Amino acid sequence: MLFFNLSAFYFFYFAAVAVYIIFMPKVLHDIGYTPSEIGIIFALAPLMRFATPFLFLKHIKLDEKIFKLALYTSILSSIGFYFTLNNFYTFMLNNALLGVCLSLILPYIEVIALKELGKEKYGKSRLYGSIGFMVIALVLAKFLSEPQIALHYYLSINILIVIFSLMLLKYDVPHEETISSKPFSVLEYWPFWLSLFFMQMSFGGFYNFFTIYETEHNISLELTSYLWSFGVICEIVMFYYQAPLLKNNLLNIIKFAIAVTTLRWLLLFLYPDNLYLTFFTQSIHAFSFGLYHSAVIIYLYKIYENKKLAQQFMYGVAYGLGGFVGALVAGWLYGEYLFLYSSIFALMSLIFVFFIKTERKI
Repeated sequence: MLFFNLSAFYFFYFAAVAVYIIFMPKVLHDIGYTPSEIGIIFALAPLMRFATPFLFLKHIKLDEKIFKLALYTSILSSIGFYFTLNNFYTFMLNNALLGVCLSLILPYIEVIALKELGKEKYGKSRLYGSIGFMVIALVLAKFLSEPQIALHYYLSINILIVIFSLMLLKYDVPHEETISSKPFSVLEYWPFWLSLFFMQMSFGGFYNFFTIYETEHNISLELTSYLWSFGVICEIVMFYYQAPLLKNNLLNIIKFAIAVTTLRWLLLFLYPDNLYLTFFTQSIHAFSFGLYHSAVIIYLYKIYENKKLAQQFMYGVAYGLGGFVGALVAGWLYGEYLFLYSSIFALMSLIFVFFIKTERKI
């Protein structure tokens, strides 16, 4: 039952992510938002993900009460989309509130998943998130005839996320949480955190503008949804078979994943309208997200005693600050050279990995 509930949570959580990152930018573009405004909107939620973990260093603990509050508030935020969509400033604030909720929900569940499943079974549960993402990418492209449809999907899926999250609460046993013998420190592994930041920053153009970028290069919205789905299929295969790979040195795996991501963005810049090469770049998602994500969260789980806070900061620094800056910069830089800059950001991420101390054979 644990495996089913975790898999269902991942399925619906990343189905909601698909609505948010694949179709919401297109919705905003169609109702008159400028690329810069879209960049600002989708930068705020990540910024909240970055800021929120700092409250948990000393002042607040991510416990069952805070987790439930985040779940219920996420539903209120989803309802708020209906009333704020057509106003830039209110929609911006609503996205910021949603970002606070997301900064708490996924890290909380990830610790339960790693603790209960281990790295051998984690990927086989997490792959259902990729399936949820792919299903939405395929389905919503056929029915997105007006903005309200995307909002209906997001609210419905968010309610299901809350239901399955509540079913997983019984597996979070407070007294099993490791008591840290030393303060949590980002500076102790600063090159790793900078690498996380630049890696996710490189995804700013992809997550927020890939759909617009491809449709402006004469690839239809439906075909673009197939590109998204193909990348997710490759990611699913990686999640299913990655366990033996994760028994190797995690830092070497991370280096390889970043290196191929650098190549991925460069090819997308050089050949934006070459459908075959674009499908190839999407296949790299198996490494640049699937394998990379698992290696990173397991690495952090091993090196830090405070597991939940480490995961919060991972999502805060990477998907939060990196996502914020990446979305903002992508909005400013959108155009012919967008993915050339993405490739440069990924290369910077790779450089910082080589500064990480390698005494630990992890």
